[in-house]
Amino acid sequence: MLDMIKCSTGGAYYARGEWVPADGEASAALAAKGFDAAAIENAKTGTMAYSILQAHNTSGDAENLKIKFDAMASHDITFVGIIQTARASGLEKFPIPYVLTNCHNSLCAVGGTINEDDHRFGLSAAKKYGGIFVPPHLAVIHQYMREKFAGCGKMILGSDSHTRYGALGTMAIGEGGGELAKQLLGRTYDVARPGVVAIYLTGSLPAGCGPHDVAIALVGELFRNGYVKNKVMEFVGPGVASLRQDTRNAIDAMTTETTCLSSIWETDETTQKFLAVHGRAADYKKLAPADLAYYDGVVEVDLSAIRPMIALPMHPSNAFTIEELNANLEDILHACEQDVQKLIGRKDVSLDLCSKIENGKLRVDQGVIAGCAGGLYDSIYEAASILKGHTGGCGDYALSVYPGSQPIMMELVRTGVIHDLMASGATVRTAFCGPCFGAGDVPANGAFSIRHSTRNFPNREGSKPGDNQLSYVALMDARSIAVSALNGGAITAASDYPEIQADPSRVAYHYDDSSYRARVYYGVGKPQPQEELVFGPNIADWPRQIPMPENLLLTVCSAIYDPLTTTDELIPSGETSSYRSNPLRLSEFALSRKDPQYVPRAKAVLALERQRQADPASVAAEMAGYDPATTGLGSVVMSIRPGDGSAREQAASCQRVLGGCANLCLEYATKRYRSNVINWGMVPFTVEHIESLNIQPGDQVYVPGIRKALSSMDETVTGTLIQPGGTQEIVLQLKNLSREERDVILSGCLINYYAGK
Repeated sequence: MLDMIKCSTGGAYYARGEWVPADGEASAALAAKGFDAAAIENAKTGTMAYSILQAHNTSGDAENLKIKFDAMASHDITFVGIIQTARASGLEKFPIPYVLTNCHNSLCAVGGTINEDDHRFGLSAAKKYGGIFVPPHLAVIHQYMREKFAGCGKMILGSDSHTRYGALGTMAIGEGGGELAKQLLGRTYDVARPGVVAIYLTGSLPAGCGPHDVAIALVGELFRNGYVKNKVMEFVGPGVASLRQDTRNAIDAMTTETTCLSSIWETDETTQKFLAVHGRAADYKKLAPADLAYYDGVVEVDLSAIRPMIALPMHPSNAFTIEELNANLEDILHACEQDVQKLIGRKDVSLDLCSKIENGKLRVDQGVIAGCAGGLYDSIYEAASILKGHTGGCGDYALSVYPGSQPIMMELVRTGVIHDLMASGATVRTAFCGPCFGAGDVPANGAFSIRHSTRNFPNREGSKPGDNQLSYVALMDARSIAVSALNGGAITAASDYPEIQADPSRVAYHYDDSSYRARVYYGVGKPQPQEELVFGPNIADWPRQIPMPENLLLTVCSAIYDPLTTTDELIPSGETSSYRSNPLRLSEFALSRKDPQYVPRAKAVLALERQRQADPASVAAEMAGYDPATTGLGSVVMSIRPGDGSAREQAASCQRVLGGCANLCLEYATKRYRSNVINWGMVPFTVEHIESLNIQPGDQVYVPGIRKALSSMDETVTGTLIQPGGTQEIVLQLKNLSREERDVILSGCLINYYAGK
């Protein structure tokens, strides 16, 4: 799609900095470079990813990994559920450093006292089990981990999908809460050895281009073709050295949007300086591929060809150069309107992006620079330099800036950057992830926001189509957002203003962590078992789940035919997260913006199942002729590719709380969502050509012998699809389910599995 990015059609060898395609002539070409047959055979071990994974692998099997991490991190949407799960499974202490941040606090009273109640629970848990508690407003989760924990050769697990610290030499993975609970209980993260794709950087970024321009270009090229899906992105090449550390960090945060498993970068003096400035020089070591390394694919990125980019609504992969957008404005916006209309699926909500065209330019209503991608020092510094002496917000247009941590804020204050931003009309907020998930700077109905943040999924900015609200978010780099602010919100590439580019290197970054020392609770290695957990009135235990029955009769309670279903659609973010610690209250929001009838349909099936459990004979008439004594009733969500986006386990747990027993799909968009489905005791069925079956709400699927099939390691089970027009056999696939994963499903959920051991 984009000339600056080229993907290889097959694997390749990286031989002392040169590429050799893995074709029939590879052996001869490598032999000419001095590599013998044994070296070629072992080339897969030459990647940085391979070495780091094996250093953390406890299985003794290089192909089937059982990983133990060096540290973990969770924010306040997820840590209550994780600790409650681990506690119910026998948690005694945190075995590794576990950081609990509070950067997703919604700052509203939707849930009454529940936000701060969750924070008190987190602090009490950090004291009881020996963890780290970062109070609200001090840091977003990923910036804190960069400043305090990421280091060369480490591995970190986080319950947020953007857990990415590869640019600091750390392989980090974002997963659902169940995987973190396993680590807390001394278990492992089990995964087949992932493929590794090289991201080969050459050249250097032109003036006016920043990290989001690179990231959007990468996501635009790699997301839809699945080139790096569930693989590791390994950044190598001479172009790495041309990028400042903040630029690397910000690009790396966005690798999640490609659906890769993790990332890792070559490290150098720039990395070393960053760690030294943050008081952790000992965490540096040189990382680079071996003399010979094999990659499953190569993505060549010519940094000098990068241009200012924009990701139009409603996905980070909807990528265009700003130049292309402005040259074809009406055509591109009209096509975007049609795509959004299909995605929203509501005829009663009007769309009119073309009305935003003024004098041949797309004029937007709001700009935001925030979070783990945008709230970094360099991006804010450069945006302020562009805006200095100018107006960055007036009338209908507003610009908001959220530094990623209190130390970044303190440095921006020390250097006068905050003064310049405020003088330009921008408002400066504390460290908060709100703009990234719909709890801060929600645009007006029909308004258009440009953001240096991670996602622009439908309604992630906080609008509610069910209430006839719809607004739009496009992703852009902080530099182009600042230049667009100069033009009153008219989309403008920063490269159009080369004379006002800033170089943050002229001001040496000074890291001051006194705010952390004053406020962060650090209890690593110092658990206090006598401490009592502090429960607010809405913090609830997980509802009891029963083991998998012999047979299943599933009722389809939602059928989604979009090419992709995000976790935000499965469980909305934003103010719904106020109920994160109350599974029953939170489940009321499941699919609420995508399919408002899902919850009542699922509740009806659940009520019938509870009646069956109490008195099987009483529901015989509802069983389609199947035996109620051996056949459980459950709901199921059918979709094409579910699970793109957040690692929040609630996307699956809410379904389970409502009686969900399975998902039906063509394939899963991400490993993390599939893992969440499994850890909550639901069967991750896949069905070939599922879109041709015309499955609709109310249809049923009878799955005979599901317990036996799971126990026997069967990879398929034949079910019966029951529709108004008749019945047909349907092959349900159970592929790539490990013994332990099957046992978790058989037990009913991860909590039951550990309770039974």
